[in-house]
Amino acid sequence: MTVLDIRKAGDKVLKEQAAPVAKIDRRIKKLLDDMAQTMYEASGVGLAAPQVGASLRVIVVDAGEGLIELVNPAVVAGEGCEAGTEGCLSVPGVYGQVERYAKVTVEGLNREGRKVTVSGTGLLARALQHEIDHLNGVLFIEKATTLYKGQEE
Repeated sequence: MTVLDIRKAGDKVLKEQAAPVAKIDRRIKKLLDDMAQTMYEASGVGLAAPQVGASLRVIVVDAGEGLIELVNPAVVAGEGCEAGTEGCLSVPGVYGQVERYAKVTVEGLNREGRKVTVSGTGLLARALQHEIDHLNGVLFIEKATTLYKGQEE
């Protein structure tokens, strides 16, 4: 596995609509492996393919319950609304309050190409929504109601 360079705010790939993955092949599986390694190395909770320069609909998330890999993920249901603090590996040192669904259900494909459904609340729900936003060219700083530099509160 390879630790990839994380693209920072201002990089045009972060503003693009990521392309759907047509076929999960060895290249996509390697991307998933490298993204997970990169996320863990950077002490992140999630990572989207555009953050490592690949404009593809691929995310990895680990909110403390184990690695979740999703190809072509989409939010299919959301309930409630809550504000919470977010940061981003592509916007280092900046945090902000973002309103998100309190509970979310996401569908996508696993690395074997099988349809999977992931539901979550708390940090998992927030991370899934945050990473899917990346696939649509949206950074959390565009949705934040407040922004600040420094430590996460």
